[in-house]
Amino acid sequence: MGIEFRNVTKTFGGACVVDDLSLEVRNGEFIVLLGPSGCGKTTTLRMLAGLESVTSGDILIDGERVNDVPTQHRDLAMVFQSYALYPHMTIAENIGYPLRIRKLDKTERAARVQRVAKMLEIESLLERKPRQLSGGERQRVALARAIVREPRAYLMDEPLSNLDARLRVQMRGELKRLQHQLGTTTIYVTHDQAEAMTLASRVAVMKKGRLQQFDTPLNIYNTPANRFVAEFVGSPSMNFVDGEIEAGTFVSNSMRIVLNEAHRPAQSRVTIGIRPEHIQVLTAPRDGAIEARVYVTELMGNETFVFLSVGRNRLIARAPAEFRAEVETKVWLRVATEKIHWFDPATGKFLPQRRNGATKDAKP
Repeated sequence: MGIEFRNVTKTFGGACVVDDLSLEVRNGEFIVLLGPSGCGKTTTLRMLAGLESVTSGDILIDGERVNDVPTQHRDLAMVFQSYALYPHMTIAENIGYPLRIRKLDKTERAARVQRVAKMLEIESLLERKPRQLSGGERQRVALARAIVREPRAYLMDEPLSNLDARLRVQMRGELKRLQHQLGTTTIYVTHDQAEAMTLASRVAVMKKGRLQQFDTPLNIYNTPANRFVAEFVGSPSMNFVDGEIEAGTFVSNSMRIVLNEAHRPAQSRVTIGIRPEHIQVLTAPRDGAIEARVYVTELMGNETFVFLSVGRNRLIARAPAEFRAEVETKVWLRVATEKIHWFDPATGKFLPQRRNGATKDAKP
C-alpha cells in the first residue's frame, strides 16, 4: 500500500505542530519517522490513522484522499508504546479480539490466532493472562494483535521504549524479520536513532514539525542535509568546530587542518563536522598531526571512546579497545580530511565541496 502526505499541516491552538509535510511512502517500505520529543512525528502518525484531523493538505492511501475517512475504514493497525492488553482475557482472546469485533467466524478466528502466535513464537502463552507475561512477551502479543488483522499498513509508535536494552535489540531484529516476511507497509515512530538506522528502508528526520531529510539510513549518515541531521544521527554524535579557512587551512584557535582544495567549500567562515571514527588518535607526533590532550576515556568493550581537548575545542574519537591513556596525556590526532562535512555556521545548512572548480552537493 502506498501512502502520501501532500503539504500536510497540523496546528493546535495556533501552534504549528506539523508544518507543510510532503512525504511519499512506497508499497512495502519500512519507514521510520525520527526526531526528538515534540518534533511532530507522533502527530503525523495519528493524522494518518485518523485520530487527529488535518488542518491543511491531504493524506492519500493508495491514491485515495482519506482526510475525512473514519479511522475504522482506513484499515490500518496501530501498535503503541503501552501494550494495552485486556487483563481479564487470555492471550488468545487478546490476539483474536479485533477479529471478534469484525464478527469473523470462530473457527477462522482460532486458525488465524494460531498462525500468528506461531510466527511470533508465543504459542505456549495463549492460555495465560497478560499479568503472567514478561514485558517482551507482552510486546509480542501486542504485535500479534495488530498482525492478525492483516491490515493494509502497520503504524507503530515507539513500541519498544518500555523494554530493557537487551530486549530492545532482540525485538528490533524480530520486527525487521517480521516486516520482511509480511511485506506490509510499515511506518514506525521513534526518537532512537539506533532503531531508525537498523530498521528503516528510509528515514524521515523531523525537527519542530518540519521534515529535514528523507533518505536511506546510509545516505543520511554519510551525507546529512544540515547540522541538525548530522548531530542527531550517529552515536557518539558528530564533532563540530567553528573556524575559518585561511590559505587552504582550517583554523580554529590552536587547531589547524591542512585541506585539499577538492575537499573544501567556497566560503571561508565555516563549521566543520567530523565523525568520531574519522579521527585517529596517535601516541607519538607525526607530520600534520594535531596536538591534543586526553580529557577522559570510556572503554566500551570492543572499542574506546576518547574525549579530547584541542585548545578550547572538545572532540570525541573512536579508538581500538586496547587504547589506554591517562587524563591529560598528550596525544596527536589525524583527521581524514576527505570525510569532513561543512556547514554554514549561521544557518546550519550543508555546504557543498569544490570539485575541480565546481561544487558537489549533498544528497537532499
